[in-house]
Amino acid sequence: MNRIDRLTAILIQLQTKRWITAAEIARRFEISQRTVYRDIRALGEAGVPIGAETGKGYFIVDGYHLPPVMFTREEAGALLFADKLVGKFTDASVKKWFALATDKIKSILPEEAKNSLDEMSSRVEVMYVNQPGGGEFPNNFLSSIQNALQESKCLELDYEAGYNQKRTCGRKVDPLGLVFYGNVWHLIGYCKLRKEMRDFRLDRILKLTIIDEPARLKKEGDLKKYFREFWLNTDLFEVKVWFHNTIAGSTLSQKYYFGYIDEYPEGEGIIMSFAVNDYNYIAYWLLSFGDKIRIVHPGELQEVMVAIVRTLSDIYL
Repeated sequence: MNRIDRLTAILIQLQTKRWITAAEIARRFEISQRTVYRDIRALGEAGVPIGAETGKGYFIVDGYHLPPVMFTREEAGALLFADKLVGKFTDASVKKWFALATDKIKSILPEEAKNSLDEMSSRVEVMYVNQPGGGEFPNNFLSSIQNALQESKCLELDYEAGYNQKRTCGRKVDPLGLVFYGNVWHLIGYCKLRKEMRDFRLDRILKLTIIDEPARLKKEGDLKKYFREFWLNTDLFEVKVWFHNTIAGSTLSQKYYFGYIDEYPEGEGIIMSFAVNDYNYIAYWLLSFGDKIRIVHPGELQEVMVAIVRTLSDIYL
């Protein structure tokens, strides 16, 4: 990227957030912070009103906006991929607003770029179905939770627990954030009923309402801190499995769903470590690899595997 393009891109980046640090700009464009300082100075000399505050970063003075810019083919293509992913991994509420946003973006594209996007759209597909029997997420809660987070308000929800299907109504939750893992969106927040931080799967929320009750002030990094403490304090079982080299590579897209931690070479294969809370969950996945894996630890998982094989043997032999 030449300097003129980089200066334009930095100016656009400055308009995406209230504050942008020199470190953020340096990471985005893979340049040194000293180069960032020179670029910011150049933008200022060109008449762009950029302010700075110690400890926060740079900002654009209120009232200044960059005129609409044209998208490159690569940028327009990136939007197409985002559109496809949003269509599969978010609920109807987010899809609606994303569609309106992309319509605004597409409206300023030249005719050639619009035609190119339409043609490419038919050649890109995300083959993923979240819910059995259909591709739609089961609710429209993502936007409501996002609004509650932005407005610093609490939520009231009816929830069905997964382990016993017990329903609780009117649970007040102080939301901390949204996380997507294990193919499901999760609401992390302080449950006032249980008086502790809880993880609520959105597909188990039956009803959700924003209530006029202020949420506590949150600090940047609180969500990551929660997960660090969660994994340290949760009762998980360590599993070690040896995978033959011929199939080790095929686990790359799957192992993270089963609590993958790390791996190291061993003979003609590798030993992977996992943190799980249910042996049955990982056992059925491991059986799909047949005789190309070996359970290294623990013995309890071996017993679970043997029990499953015996059950299948009774059915099919």
